[in-house]
Amino acid sequence: MPPEPSLAIVLVSNGPGELSTWVRPLAKRLHRNLPLRPRQPGAGCQLDLVLVPCPNGTGQEHRAAAGWDLFERIVPARRFWGLLLRPRRHGAWPRRGVVVFLGGDQFWTVLLSARLGYRHLTYAEWVARWPRFNDRIAALGPRVRSQLAPRWRSRVVEVGDLMLDPGEGAAARQPLPPGEWVALLPGSKRAKLLVGVPFLLDTADRLAVLRPGCRFLLPLAPTVTIQELLAYAGPANPLAAHYGVGEPALLEGPDGPHLRTVAGTVIRLWQQHPAQGALCQCALALTTVGANTAELAALGVPMLVLVPTQHLLVMQAWDGLAGLLGRLPVLRRLFGVALTLWRLRHGGFLSSPNIAAGRAVVPERVGPIIPAAIAAETADWLAAPERLAGMRKDLLSLRGVATGEGSVGAVAALAALVQELLPAASAD
Repeated sequence: MPPEPSLAIVLVSNGPGELSTWVRPLAKRLHRNLPLRPRQPGAGCQLDLVLVPCPNGTGQEHRAAAGWDLFERIVPARRFWGLLLRPRRHGAWPRRGVVVFLGGDQFWTVLLSARLGYRHLTYAEWVARWPRFNDRIAALGPRVRSQLAPRWRSRVVEVGDLMLDPGEGAAARQPLPPGEWVALLPGSKRAKLLVGVPFLLDTADRLAVLRPGCRFLLPLAPTVTIQELLAYAGPANPLAAHYGVGEPALLEGPDGPHLRTVAGTVIRLWQQHPAQGALCQCALALTTVGANTAELAALGVPMLVLVPTQHLLVMQAWDGLAGLLGRLPVLRRLFGVALTLWRLRHGGFLSSPNIAAGRAVVPERVGPIIPAAIAAETADWLAAPERLAGMRKDLLSLRGVATGEGSVGAVAALAALVQELLPAASAD
């Protein structure tokens, strides 16, 4: 039997978007740079993945990650608290290692690194919340350093935008046929899919009438299968009848699977992860709130953010402790509705780019919205390419991207920081 590893690199994340755009590229780069288990069984260092509790997670991220063959050990989010209490129940842990934050609440990696006795590295898009407990902070841009007290700034290294590193294939262009493409992003969680799938299919049917040349792309989240998507679009979803779209047909073509609605609208399904290359070629995206809005903003894809409130009881996918309490069975109805109404009235912006900018960079349509109105507004945006170009420019400026060509070397720079924090024995 090969000897037990003496080192571990532990990547910590939360939802499907972060897994596709941050975790997977970094894991592949680390395997390229270092001899790591599981791909090299006798290596002295192993690569692990720990998923943390998060309202933006689906609970199925561990299954998607398991198919990548990148991690020696994967700890699902539901076992995170047990991991903190009794790490050995999840197997032996090497005495030395590095914990890397790549999504979720930054405090969870503070706890985990302290519990395991490992060094700690945080990838920060906008803010590093616990600089005292970080050996290094990998920053998307200068904003992270500027918000820290002077004594912590020496720990910050600007690496760039992981989502936009074409060197790792994250934003590599995967050609779509010519046309005016609109992306449909209903989300990855059940609460969002119940509403988002029939709502967006109805919207696509109506938009196809207003702009007959329009083409539609629906990227599947890593945790959602085609069969599950069909279930949300069909009679198994009680909300589907509210929109009257009927059950779509699944078509197999030379370029992959498609949906054809009862009205005849064809929607291309995109199963490759990450989907940035295809999304970059879309003129506009219709999306729910969540990690989708951050990914689209990073790519500079104009968007309309949709929150239909006529189905409040299933729209309980908010962040933080309040969101968790709102999903408790005993409190779900009363607290969930009260919480949602309060957030809509007092919570300000809901999408990532608007929160980051502190202003309305992208339209948020919140309320009892209907597909007909959204289709009409989408048609108006598509008919005004100069307005779309302005929104794209604003989105790219938020992340310090002047040309939209990405952050070449961001993943490699982050991997180098991880290696820097590993003891010298990792090179053996």
